[in-house]
Order: sequence, then C-alpha cells, then structure tokens
Amino acid sequence: MGDLEQWKVFVLRLGHRPERDKRITTHVFLVARAFGAHGAFYSGQRDKKVETSVKKVVETWGGPFTLEFIKDWVKKIKQWQKDGGEIIHLTMYGLPLNEVIQKIRESNKDKLIIVGGTKVPKVVYELADWNVSVTLQPHSEVGALSVFLHELYMGHELTKGFKDAKIKIIPQARGKKVVKI
Repeated sequence: MGDLEQWKVFVLRLGHRPERDKRITTHVFLVARAFGAHGAFYSGQRDKKVETSVKKVVETWGGPFTLEFIKDWVKKIKQWQKDGGEIIHLTMYGLPLNEVIQKIRESNKDKLIIVGGTKVPKVVYELADWNVSVTLQPHSEVGALSVFLHELYMGHELTKGFKDAKIKIIPQARGKKVVKI
C-alpha cells in the first residue's frame, strides 16, 4: 500500500479567481505534482498564466503531470464516479483524516481530490464519497493537500522520480546543488 501507481490521483481545484488566487492555485498544483498526483483540473476562471507556470515546471523538473481547465465541475465529478473513481473532498468539516485514511488507501478506485477556493457549494459535500478533514481548524488547501497526499502514499512520494526531467537536485547538508540531466 502507498504505492504511487496503485491508483490514479487527480486534484480538482474549485473556483479559481486569477486576481486573488494566482499563487495559491499554482501552489496547489505544484504540491499535487510533487506529492504524487498524476494531474489536476480547475474551475472558475481560466488562467493561462497558471497553466504556463505549471507546464514550465513539468518541462524542467519532469512529470508526468497534466493540467486542464474545466467549465462544468459537477459534470466532471459525476463522470469520475461513473467511470468507477471516488471523490475525496478536503474540508475542515469532514471526518478526521487519521480515522479514514486506511479505508481510502484500501480502495482500489482512482481518486479525485477536491480542494476549494471560494465557499464550497453544498453539492460538493453531497457528491463526495469522502469528506475528509486534515484538521478541524481553518487552514490552507495547500497544507491540507500536502498532508493528505503524504498520508495516502505513506511517505513514498518523498522519493518519487520524475520522467523527462531536465534538472535535478543533489541533496546537500549545506548549500545548493542542481545538475542538468
């Protein structure tokens, strides 16, 4: 369990607003990629700058990782479930992560992890197979996503390799070392 290829994992970021959310949405996608997700979708307003930023990271640091803007996120959720996947909504109002993560890991279904932007509509809570709380306190969707993926993969994502990377970091006790591949 915790194998990075056991399931396909995608993230759905709801309600992106370019003027307010550019950095946070980009960080959601960077964390999703670095912590083992295969790709992401986002709704709200299309933002070519975010798409370009993520594309450049994948081109430089490797992938695979896809990003797609979607207009109808309810349709995406229902199609995901129709195709046999499950929906995991990260919310501070859900069941505690440590109480449900084992059952989520044991499921062989592909996972669509939803993180909100603006106020999350009630329908998300109703459609989700799992409403999961990383904490029962206000927090960042970036923080919640990183903790959730870390727990889902049981730390295996920390040593994940990325295909077609052009550069990589050589770990150092002090200083920085980046090499071209």
